[in-house]
Amino acid sequence: MRAYVVNEWVHPSQLKLVNNAPEPKVTASDEILVDVYSSALNFFDILQAQGKYQIKPPFPFVLGAEFAGKVAKDSPIPKGCPYKSGDRVFGSAQGCFADKVVVKWQAVIPLPDNLTFDQGAGLYLTWPTSYEALVGRAELKPGESVLINAAAGGVGIAAVQLAKALGATVIAAAGSQSKLDICKMYGGADYTVNYTAKDWQKEVLKITGGKGVDVVYDPVGRIAESLKCIAFKGRALVIGFAAGQIEKLPLNLVLLKNISVMGLHWGLYAHKEPSRIPVVWKELMELFASGRIKPVVYDKIFSLNEVPIGLDALGKRETWGKAIVRIKDEKQRVAAKL
Repeated sequence: MRAYVVNEWVHPSQLKLVNNAPEPKVTASDEILVDVYSSALNFFDILQAQGKYQIKPPFPFVLGAEFAGKVAKDSPIPKGCPYKSGDRVFGSAQGCFADKVVVKWQAVIPLPDNLTFDQGAGLYLTWPTSYEALVGRAELKPGESVLINAAAGGVGIAAVQLAKALGATVIAAAGSQSKLDICKMYGGADYTVNYTAKDWQKEVLKITGGKGVDVVYDPVGRIAESLKCIAFKGRALVIGFAAGQIEKLPLNLVLLKNISVMGLHWGLYAHKEPSRIPVVWKELMELFASGRIKPVVYDKIFSLNEVPIGLDALGKRETWGKAIVRIKDEKQRVAAKL
């Protein structure tokens, strides 16, 4: 099969598509084989290829972690598994930049009929991260205000939509006007702020009538500067450090403003609080079915041949929404190079 096989730590630009990679084998009693139709590009793929991510599979391994596809015709169906051959699913497993992937059946979810494979490929990690951060951790309430940094990115645009659906006033922050336009067009943000402008926090304070925002959602590493425009008893959500630097926070501001700083690592829930996972997905699926939220896919769909190009664009902050790799089309043919 075709796959991006990593035999040594390399920069993503050096990744090579292998056309004769061995197909993955189901070896555990709870695994199924999935034909991958679309995969999502994630920032951590860039790190993992170089050995800079916390998850380091043994060589050789296939890159990619998020997918949508169909249960393969030749897949075994484990006892208790609700899926059958041909079922449309999305999920997460190591090795998604390939024609096939082996995944634990508990780590896949039925893909709603009203969503395409391209839309489904970017759901599994992004949406529950944003939902649990806003609902489970920050307990965002209708009428509150929320500042979402890097709001045009994958988790960011999901957070914008979710915060709107929850009844909050959304201030979307990004580094260019084109990305701020995306936040309004696809996210429905109430206000936008360019955080590369000098004293941008004053604009946030002006929008909130001097109060500051109730919640800060930050996946890039701008918590410290955002504390200048957070409200009394505000909640700051640490989602990630996509800008590359782990922040050091001025704890005097945490004390003086009576604020809470909280983290969200969704991947840990499978081990620490597995009962929460189906609850989050039930609520998310209800929101998708209602049409109040909708996956946002970057308008350039990459072919499997173009994974290095896609990762380069992602690393350079050129993409918005979820960047997707289309591996097969809906009729099971291998997707042509775009």
